[in-house]
Amino acid sequence: MQDPNEDTEWNDILRKKGILPPKETPKEDEEEEERLFQQQSVVKTYESMTLEELEENEDEFSEDDEAAIEMYRQKRLSEWKTNQLQNVFGEVNEISGQDYIKEVNKAGDGIWVILHLYKQGIPLCTLINQHLSALARKFPQTKFLKSISSTCIPNYPDRNLPTIFVYRDGDMKAQFIGPLVFGGMNLKVNELEWKLSESGAIKTDLEENPHKQIQDQLMTSIRCSAPSKHHDDSDDD
Repeated sequence: MQDPNEDTEWNDILRKKGILPPKETPKEDEEEEERLFQQQSVVKTYESMTLEELEENEDEFSEDDEAAIEMYRQKRLSEWKTNQLQNVFGEVNEISGQDYIKEVNKAGDGIWVILHLYKQGIPLCTLINQHLSALARKFPQTKFLKSISSTCIPNYPDRNLPTIFVYRDGDMKAQFIGPLVFGGMNLKVNELEWKLSESGAIKTDLEENPHKQIQDQLMTSIRCSAPSKHHDDSDDD
């Protein structure tokens, strides 16, 4: 009698027609297929794992997967560090003079720091604190700080308020001192954003200085309202 498991063209035809049962798979082949399936499953799933899950399932990975998984682990770790750096701030924190070196000079490599010296009861200081809160949320990769001037720098003159210092890697990169620099109580948040972006502390998406637009509009208004020379000559007649 012909062996139904024999690999012949006739047996293949009979299997297709359902006359012969499917060919039995040797146990060794089944084990190999199971091992390959598990390996493929690991390769498919480790890319969706978190760093913690990679650690937990480390013993289940085969030697063939270790190199690829290690590369993936390093990639995920780099992404995590970048994400942590970009979202570590996001608000304006209050500091004192004792915190100055730690929070400003030693803020970290490549960290931009914006420090506002202010005093209660000065309206422009209050306005700038409000603007800085909005900018801190918009630019969480930049460290925004504020400090009452007298607690941060003893005998700091009130006439210099508000004051903003910009630091990076412990070095002062820019300073804005006094109300005239900020344009008084008409200061808008996008104008302050532009001013800080010029120091490099934030990367604005504004395409041009918004205060320049106001200046251009003002000059246009002045030109339109100014009497012409012809009109002056007519008055002389």
